[in-house]
Amino acid sequence: MAVPPPVLTIAGSDNSAGAGLQADSKTITALGGYALTAVTCVVAEVPGEVSMIQAVRPAVVAEQVRLSFAAFPVAAVKTGMLYSEGIIEAVIDALLAATAGRKVKPALVVDPVMVASSGDLLLKPGAVRAYRRALLPLATLVTPNLDELAVLAGRAVADEGEMRDAGQALAAEFGVAFLLKGGHLRGRQAVDLLVDPAGRVERFVAPFIRGADPHGTGCTYSAAIATGLAQGLSLRDAVAAGKRYITASIRRRHRWGRTEILGHAVAAQA
Repeated sequence: MAVPPPVLTIAGSDNSAGAGLQADSKTITALGGYALTAVTCVVAEVPGEVSMIQAVRPAVVAEQVRLSFAAFPVAAVKTGMLYSEGIIEAVIDALLAATAGRKVKPALVVDPVMVASSGDLLLKPGAVRAYRRALLPLATLVTPNLDELAVLAGRAVADEGEMRDAGQALAAEFGVAFLLKGGHLRGRQAVDLLVDPAGRVERFVAPFIRGADPHGTGCTYSAAIATGLAQGLSLRDAVAAGKRYITASIRRRHRWGRTEILGHAVAAQA
């Protein structure tokens, strides 16, 4: 039996288990990885409402990262909700220390979680500067949705052309690839753009699933990509596999009244 590649997710805890560490862990497991977690915040939330956020001390976050690398051959890292400048800086220092001297460094997928689908802010003032200054340049891939793309680019993004322009500018600025998620455009198709530092763009397209509104899609998509990278897929193939997985997870979502959660076990069912 093959040993699954360890994938470390550094993110917030969501008690509804539809987003955050819980969604990441379910995704990584369903796709054949072994999920490790470093908790940055405890978030009291359900789809559509964030009630309270309690941040973990940055030193505790860093120690979780250190111990994960000490005990496991971490093949990929995914960051989600980092919340504050202090936590972002602690994560950066811990990752640099843990990977120093390694010939092959683990892939790093940065999901720049800033705003919940409910509209609640998930990032402290000053944290965007920390993202831009030190975390984004370390990434293998950055996966902003349209709202996050607008914040990072400092400009409005209302259509695919503006997505492309903003993504190309950011990829060139930071020297890393960006996956621009266009689901919030709500067209007939869900179009994502993979932009490399040279400005090359590849489109990933799936039918837009109307009537679906589960939260945690960004967490799940980025965790799926990180798992693919941990398994040795190219960036392009990992994005394609992640796109298939998130689309299938939305199709097989669970519903209790008005509450919707992604069907994370879709890979195990296939």
